[in-house]
Amino acid sequence: MTGNQFKRGELYSVITGMASIAVARRLQKNFRQAGLEITIEQWSILYHLWKEDGLSQQELCNRTFRDKPSITRLLDNLERQHLVKRVASKEDRRINRVFLTDTARDLQDTTIQLANQTMEEALVEVSKADIEVTKKVLQQVYDNLK
Repeated sequence: MTGNQFKRGELYSVITGMASIAVARRLQKNFRQAGLEITIEQWSILYHLWKEDGLSQQELCNRTFRDKPSITRLLDNLERQHLVKRVASKEDRRINRVFLTDTARDLQDTTIQLANQTMEEALVEVSKADIEVTKKVLQQVYDNLK
């Protein structure tokens, strides 16, 4: 570990992502307070579809770092809520493409505003310089381990 020694509790905090968990919990709370009945996991799927509608289930797995059974379960629930629809690809019927419904499109602005609000709450009194260093370090950790 080239001189980077962690106490056991500090290492555990890094591994479990305590800050990430705290942000996710706050965002979930903000969704509930706004009367939105979606989970953070579901929102992550919607977020990627807002960026690029019609992704395959496999691409959603890749972009959200989830396995196929998890994506299938999330999409099943999103379909029940009439937020997405799966359509077999015309090129390869083994591939399902996932498309947003109008109901899901209507959620985009509200949920993005709530996500921005949550990040503002999380970053109170954190300098821009510290944010940039943190992003750089976490990107390096990710790159080292991928």
